[in-house]
Amino acid sequence: MMDIKNNIFRGKKVSEPKLSAYGFSENNGMYSYHTVLHSSGLSMVVEIMPDGLVKATILDRETKDPYTLHLTDGAMGSFVTSVKMEYEQVLTDIAEKCFEPDIFKSAQAKAAIAYVRKTYGDKLEFLWAKFPNNAVWRRKDTRKWYGAILTVSRRKLGLPSDEEAEIMDLRIEPEQMDATVDNKKYFPGWHMNKRNWYTVILDGSVPTEELCHRIDRSYRLAIK
Repeated sequence: MMDIKNNIFRGKKVSEPKLSAYGFSENNGMYSYHTVLHSSGLSMVVEIMPDGLVKATILDRETKDPYTLHLTDGAMGSFVTSVKMEYEQVLTDIAEKCFEPDIFKSAQAKAAIAYVRKTYGDKLEFLWAKFPNNAVWRRKDTRKWYGAILTVSRRKLGLPSDEEAEIMDLRIEPEQMDATVDNKKYFPGWHMNKRNWYTVILDGSVPTEELCHRIDRSYRLAIK
């Protein structure tokens, strides 16, 4: 059985205010959307549960029987191919217009993302399809990056563990680098110019209030 739907919605969370504008109807916390697949004449129902789970069903419009060949590995033919294509198009459009990225799970990453959105009105930009767990913030005026959140192995930071960690890269004045980097709380910038960037692990080792101050500082350094 193909896992088309889960692949489309992986790493995303629903934005409920966008559902009604898209055409979803709400009933007891569940949202539903109905459309017709034009190439086949079949109907499609997309349901979003209160916990964010997405269900998608294709039905024969007359008998109401479910159609499932588009989910079967190896199913071939022009009809099933067109159904599968439209099924993916509908779900992809909903994912793009009604969902938001939900990649980073640590409490500190979520707090930092909320802080930046409230303070600067900036959202993370996911620039690399090959690296969906990497994202950046950049200033609107200079278009320069002032922060990045990534997921890497702790060992890549020189720590004795293969556990993955969410990290943040921030700008710093070159003359402050030696006094800041201690390889315990602050590390040389991962995948950045190590003269101008340093890294923090988003595990609470640096208090969130201090982290936010450092985001502000990095934002100011991206002015030119």
